[in-house]
Amino acid sequence: MIIDSHQHFWQYNSEKHAWIDDEMAVIRKDFMPSDLKQVYQGNGIDGCVAVEADQNTAETDFLLKLAAENDFIKGVVGWVDLRANDIENQLETYNNKEKLKGFRHVVQGEPDHNFLLRPNFLRGISLLEKQNYTYDILIFPHQLGAALEFVKKFPNQKFVIDHIAKPYIKDGFYDGWATLMKEIAKQENVYCKLSGMITEANYKSWTPIQIHPYMNLVLGAFGTDRLMYGSDWPVCLVAGNYSKVKELTTNFISKLSTHEQQNIMGVNAVKFYNL
Repeated sequence: MIIDSHQHFWQYNSEKHAWIDDEMAVIRKDFMPSDLKQVYQGNGIDGCVAVEADQNTAETDFLLKLAAENDFIKGVVGWVDLRANDIENQLETYNNKEKLKGFRHVVQGEPDHNFLLRPNFLRGISLLEKQNYTYDILIFPHQLGAALEFVKKFPNQKFVIDHIAKPYIKDGFYDGWATLMKEIAKQENVYCKLSGMITEANYKSWTPIQIHPYMNLVLGAFGTDRLMYGSDWPVCLVAGNYSKVKELTTNFISKLSTHEQQNIMGVNAVKFYNL
């Protein structure tokens, strides 16, 4: 079974999706389950996890509605304001939503380098574990130091690093990112997604060989039990197509055992998100 652990849906709105700049104009349109279903049929994908792309609870409700209507959407990573005073009550409202698996905040967009360590945010995170919610960590490499301290505070909370923490592949930066990723990987409750890599390289001229050192590092650090395949569709379309994204991972892991390949391509996502 192949599970895409990371993709998005949206009804394009120039204000709401202002982060889609001119270089990414190809994704300035709607992307809905009917579009993705066709892509999955052509690429042998069995199901997916839909991840928030807009920071409000309406986004969570939108994804849950799509998941209820489409069987191949196996889980949802939504958004809730983890800093809110009434966060307990907010989480309570989702109690009966079986496909809601966890939450994410766009920490990469926060100007505060230590956003993850602020007391109100930590309080919100502390409430996730007892309801078996996961948390997706979306950061840039300069935020890895704070992320390391952050994950150490919650040894039993299930965390996953999105997009291998967005290393600056285009610029060839590696060492600082690599050092901190190895440290984070020592925390056994932290997983990592092999996703969003081609959009950190040069959109037009990237090659698998440029990306392999980064993939090698996370494979060595997290092992085959804590890595999961993700496409980051439709964002990936600015730098390639779905088949290229999938092949980047399947070709890279082709020398591993069948069992290890199955872990990365689906089993780990099922286990992590309790799909």
